[in-house]
Amino acid sequence: MSAGVEITRTDLTSTQLRTIAVKLTDATQTRRLLAIALVLEGASRAEAARQTGMDRQTLRDWVHRFKATGIDGLRSRPPPGRAPKLTKDQMTELRQLVIDGPDPEIHKVVRWRCLDLRAEVARRFSVTVDEITIGRWLGKMGLTRLQPRPYHPKKDPEAQEAFKKLLPSPEISSTWNQRGHAGRDLVSRRSQGRTERLT
Repeated sequence: MSAGVEITRTDLTSTQLRTIAVKLTDATQTRRLLAIALVLEGASRAEAARQTGMDRQTLRDWVHRFKATGIDGLRSRPPPGRAPKLTKDQMTELRQLVIDGPDPEIHKVVRWRCLDLRAEVARRFSVTVDEITIGRWLGKMGLTRLQPRPYHPKKDPEAQEAFKKLLPSPEISSTWNQRGHAGRDLVSRRSQGRTERLT
């Protein structure tokens, strides 16, 4: 039978540890705390580990962490996860690029789509990501993928006004409607002259 694990931290009794364990929401932290309580009650490392579903070496590691940092040290540390694809400076540059909008001469588009931004990220930063990732990045930056209607760079306001002058005025349109054209039924040639049978 293995010898008991010595715990030099005596600020909390095993009864107090069990009371705290009941109130915790983290199940793994609760299990580790109950293992520490068993050790404080004099159980061997093998027995305490068996009752709490871990091996002896794992329990020994948690005892050392409890000695160093107390109950908070028994929490699971979040995994570091993947390293971000872009640095903070690159993300700032990307955000400014989206806000400024594309240059039609260089980028050959008048507004950004996730597909275009994906290609631009690959060109600028040599990083390949999915369009979904671009959409997530835009969301984290507080930007939306919905864009206003694009403004054509060769738009001519004078030509638009000249075209509007060629259209019939509202007065002419209302006169045309008063002559009886507004109530004219528009039917297809196939159904003209046919009487519909009502059942």
